[in-house]
Amino acid sequence: MGAVLAITAPASALAETLADTLASAYRNSGLLEQNRALLRAADEDVAVTMSQLRPIINWSADVTRRFGRARSNGFSQSIDATDASIGLTAQLLLYDFGRTDLQVEAAKETVLATRQTLRSIEQQVLLRAVQAFMNVRRNSQFVSLRQNNLRLLEQELRAARDRFEVGEVTRTDVAQAEARLASAQSGLAAAQGNLARAIQEFVTAVGREPGDLQTPQSLPEVSGDVTTAKSKALRAHPEILKAQRDVSAAELTIRAAEAAKRPEVNLNARVGLEDDWDGDSYGRTGSVGVGISGPIYQGGQLEALTRQAMARRDATRAALHLAQLRIQQDVGNAYADLRAARASREAGQEAVRAATVAFRGVREEAKLGARTTLDVLDAEQTLLDARTNLISAEIDVYIAAYAILSSIGQLTARDLNLAVQTYDPAAYYNLVRNAPVRISPQGRKLDRVLQSLGKE
Repeated sequence: MGAVLAITAPASALAETLADTLASAYRNSGLLEQNRALLRAADEDVAVTMSQLRPIINWSADVTRRFGRARSNGFSQSIDATDASIGLTAQLLLYDFGRTDLQVEAAKETVLATRQTLRSIEQQVLLRAVQAFMNVRRNSQFVSLRQNNLRLLEQELRAARDRFEVGEVTRTDVAQAEARLASAQSGLAAAQGNLARAIQEFVTAVGREPGDLQTPQSLPEVSGDVTTAKSKALRAHPEILKAQRDVSAAELTIRAAEAAKRPEVNLNARVGLEDDWDGDSYGRTGSVGVGISGPIYQGGQLEALTRQAMARRDATRAALHLAQLRIQQDVGNAYADLRAARASREAGQEAVRAATVAFRGVREEAKLGARTTLDVLDAEQTLLDARTNLISAEIDVYIAAYAILSSIGQLTARDLNLAVQTYDPAAYYNLVRNAPVRISPQGRKLDRVLQSLGKE
């Protein structure tokens, strides 16, 4: 028993489940990393817009050397002086009819839309990993099936040659067996090439070489009611939620464009110091005031921006409508694919059973002289085709089931309960939404986060 365990333990340790593959794809996906970075960029748009509501403080310094000659009232004198000045200016937006606040809200809606884009990308990554896993298993079984068929054909060829030596069959029967063996060798080479391509796709989709892939124990749970699934998809699919957020952002942008036509009120302050380096004169100045300004005529720009925002709002509404139609179609197609795959699997099982019986019968009849070598080869080819179709149908059932989850919006690491640390899309936003400066405690915490991301 100890020897058996020692032999089988390494093999079981290398076994890889579909959940293992999906977890690796989630951890290694460069596409997910790319879209997480795009989400962080969208988070910063909120901070950039929010900063316009904060005091804006600038400093300036100037050193001026003046030289030349001047004549006044008949007297001429030289000019030779150096002046220096330094000053601070501050400005605070007091009121702009809500334009900046609307822009902040629009940026927040864009962040929520980008989060849904990230969810959609996650579903694409995981569905591709499912397909890669299943296609490696499909092609691996095809190779094994072709190898077994090749060994069987080699036996058939040896038997045909032996029977030819004793005069039971003709040279034609031997040639037919040789031709079928050559065809099987070609089929095996093609299957091995398809397996190599499937492995390369697995590496691209998952980020590493496949292990010993295990057959999934069960299908994911999917509802049999297509209508209910479509309703669920319209409520929860990330593409639908993204389109809805885009419409909301466009509506807020229109309101902000309208508010841009109105005045804004600012609090302005300035302090400065001026000094004449060549003399004793100097000056210290300061000012505080409230200013109001607004557009009168800007060449039609503001009206054009408003109309542009309305056009984009209409485009996002149309995109939402198209997304709803596409998602419903995807759900319907996914269920149709699953039904077809299940029916094909049932038919394939019956075909394999019947082809097995037929092959065994033809082979026995050939031994008695009632069947030719070609009959045996044809029966064997029929059995091979039936087994190949059954393997494909079984794989297609799993792919179709996971495609249903993707079409509904439930093919995510959280929904599948994968053993990975899921990415929190709100964590970075919570750090930057108030536009922290670098010297603040929140800014220092943000610096540490950026260092851990390797972005600084």
